[in-house]
Amino acid sequence: MLILTGIFILVGTAIGGKNGAIYAFIFAGLMNFVMYWFSDKMVLRMYGAKEVTQGDAPELYQIVGELVNKASLPMPKVYVMENETPNAFATGRNPEHAAVAVTSGIMRILSKEELMGVIGHELSHIQHRDILISTIAATMAGAISMLSSMARWGAIFGGGRSNDEEGGGGGNILVVLAVSIFGSIAAMLIQMAISRSREYLADEGGAHLAHPLSLAKALGKLEMASQRVPMEANPSTAHMFIVNPLRGGGVLSLFSTHPPIEERIARLEEMARTGRF
Repeated sequence: MLILTGIFILVGTAIGGKNGAIYAFIFAGLMNFVMYWFSDKMVLRMYGAKEVTQGDAPELYQIVGELVNKASLPMPKVYVMENETPNAFATGRNPEHAAVAVTSGIMRILSKEELMGVIGHELSHIQHRDILISTIAATMAGAISMLSSMARWGAIFGGGRSNDEEGGGGGNILVVLAVSIFGSIAAMLIQMAISRSREYLADEGGAHLAHPLSLAKALGKLEMASQRVPMEANPSTAHMFIVNPLRGGGVLSLFSTHPPIEERIARLEEMARTGRF
């Protein structure tokens, strides 16, 4: 997060010297404020998630209830998305204002034990406030990308800032272009690294709440099903899901919000083998 902040200052300075960095911070602060308070409502509405009660989905509600008691968490709101692709995510600004959402597809292909592993994973995100961390990281990276784009277009059409101007951050068009390109790529890589590290920790937390093999089996099923029935997901929310709804391999894996499923499953199987849960 500190490196992201440093990149933000660097790109802001490249655009408009000290004033550019100040405006960049103000812009990031406003974006973070909006995302902190309203991201849960925005993403739930985006995917058409409907809140359910114990009467609507008794098994799902019971699983969530059992696991929140085990984790000593407040009961989150429970949502179901009518979507054949099996997946799930958690959202909310803190444990007291949290929600767990699953697709209708996930409840059709997972056993109760496997679903407990998935819900445990999502509750671990809530417990460790990963939603807030990933939201801020995504917002910062997005703001850096926008500022970098502004810097590139300004350098191309404005010919760069004069070296005599206050701040002198963007005096050379080549410097501005280099900083803007570096800023965009570095910010995205750091955001994805943060997201992947939180997924590993959520897997570990989910294994403690349920069982590592249950979560491992669930991840394998979800990955296979998502290959067969891809989900139409907004890239800005991909990091929230338990398995990546977006496809990509090779060099694109560097920009993935999730670690490789094979590595996650291997870690969970190792936890089960050694009894570290």
